[in-house]
Amino acid sequence: MDRRRILLIAAAMVAALGAVLVFVYVRGADNRAAGQFETVDVLRATQIITRGETIEDALANGKVALQAVASDQLLPSAQTTTAALTGTVALVPIYPGEQIITEKFGAPAAASSETGLQIPDGQLAISVNLTDTARVAGFVNPGSVVAIFLNGSDGTTGQQFTRVLLPRVTVIGVGSTTPIPTTTTDAAGQSTTEQLPRTLMTLALDQAQAQRVLFAQGSGELAFALLTDKSAVKPDAGITAANLFG
Repeated sequence: MDRRRILLIAAAMVAALGAVLVFVYVRGADNRAAGQFETVDVLRATQIITRGETIEDALANGKVALQAVASDQLLPSAQTTTAALTGTVALVPIYPGEQIITEKFGAPAAASSETGLQIPDGQLAISVNLTDTARVAGFVNPGSVVAIFLNGSDGTTGQQFTRVLLPRVTVIGVGSTTPIPTTTTDAAGQSTTEQLPRTLMTLALDQAQAQRVLFAQGSGELAFALLTDKSAVKPDAGITAANLFG
């Protein structure tokens, strides 16, 4: 009899615990559902806001409007008015549907009176000549953020390598594309010359970065990798024939 009573008590406790767990799950589901269906009105882009465009111009051209955003998708610095952005410009292109956040706006860069380039204070502009593949098939535009890689060879050992030269720089200008004769030599010593299109890409760099890029382009081939806000890239030892396959 005592054993039966113990079993009944245990069963009752398990049932009670199950009821509590179901209650907690339902409450959590309700909260998740509320986060999906409850909305907050914030400023969002309705058209592309170009890099360098003032917030005032974007407003005047109808590129910004208050729109509903699900509360669980609300960005921490999303704005409901433009008061905090007065006098600022877009630092990067902002696409339709994006929330207007303070991190993507800042003070206007100093424009060169001769070129009109937006060169940030303390930096300078240099250009490099890249093939279509080295400039991400033409997807790199003014305002794009890129990593610069160098394909070169060690001056002492002659060992070929690929390494990150600069992990994050801003493209401020894209020039015209011109076919340029390029000669390559295969392993058998046969040379092939072909017309490859190259495009001038203008970068905003500090002095040390500019010196590294100018030296590197005379020591090998430069290539860009297009970055996003979530891209992860950092300098490392690079890749050689010795570690190509791990």
